[in-house]
Amino acid sequence: MPDIQLSVGSTVALPKAALEKLLENLLHMGYRLLGPQVQEAAIVYQPLHSLSELPKGYSSQQDNATYRLVYTGHSRYFDATPGAQSWKQFFFPPLTQLESFSRQEDGHWQVEERTPDLTPLALFGVFPCDLAAIQVQDKIFIREEWKDPVYWSRRQSAFIVAVNCLHPCGTGFCASMGTGPRANPGFDLNLTELEDVFLVEIGSEAGRLLMDGVQILPTSAFWLQAAQKSLEEAASKMGRSLPHPEALPELLLNHLDARQWDDVARRCMSCSSCTQVCPTCFCWDGRDSIDLAGKTARRERVWDSCFNPDYTYVVGGNTRPTTRSRYRQWLTHKFGSWYAQFSTSGCVGCGRCITWCPAKIDVTAEIAAIREEVQA
Repeated sequence: MPDIQLSVGSTVALPKAALEKLLENLLHMGYRLLGPQVQEAAIVYQPLHSLSELPKGYSSQQDNATYRLVYTGHSRYFDATPGAQSWKQFFFPPLTQLESFSRQEDGHWQVEERTPDLTPLALFGVFPCDLAAIQVQDKIFIREEWKDPVYWSRRQSAFIVAVNCLHPCGTGFCASMGTGPRANPGFDLNLTELEDVFLVEIGSEAGRLLMDGVQILPTSAFWLQAAQKSLEEAASKMGRSLPHPEALPELLLNHLDARQWDDVARRCMSCSSCTQVCPTCFCWDGRDSIDLAGKTARRERVWDSCFNPDYTYVVGGNTRPTTRSRYRQWLTHKFGSWYAQFSTSGCVGCGRCITWCPAKIDVTAEIAAIREEVQA
């Protein structure tokens, strides 16, 4: 084996069989390893123990309200793009118990402290759009003036193995949003899958240490050119596009009375599916409950949605009582006011909201219709 000196920023070749050693190293280092697997005809993220559990040989087909996994038996591990699940669930869980209480004999309530699980997470096979989504959520939950303790405890020690997207889904438009198909910085390791090898880009010192004992080869010009060609082809094969996303805040926020809002409101069911599959949406609600005997109680944080009519209900009424107002709020926030709030778009172009909308509403088509209407 050649003596190759690794450093942050360097790229080496990894024979596909050696990928198992990467998994072993993560497990030996004490990480809770999570990765994409096939379950009930979909890609889900769950504990990963060996290379054989990855979706090798699978491809995915996605369009409006359509998602299908197809097994073709090819030799690639990462052709199938993500399903409804995103990695958000591991940093910002759908349900988190914040506090629990028990009534003492004297009638006073005692708070029962919960010890957070500090086992570090390793996310294996994070596509570029989802890596960008994690970084968007970092801006939401980790700020100078405040850090969400649940998010912070899980995020700060996480190890991320990204994988460049060479076979984009039919609803994705990450190339338009600048979030793919090549992963932006923020990973510990980044893989590009070629026919016989992975090219591995080292993004952190933790990533460099993980490569200890792993069989690697020098990266030839042939492999580098093959990777670059594959990425260029992937960018040209995006299922959707969204021209000039930087102009969307002005377009959307200055045309809140466009007729297109009425058109989409007639189709939208306000079901919240788009927000539940979105990797950046962060609406949540606090929920208190008590047992029938009145002896124990708990407080939980649960995912919520701006499409939920109760989400904006306050004393005296609802500030967004119609589907039109709720859809308009979601779209203008995601592509417009999110920039002012968090200095980034709230969309990473993953296309999940298009794939999983039962009414077949396509955000790229809705934005194009608004642009066409106001320019007419």
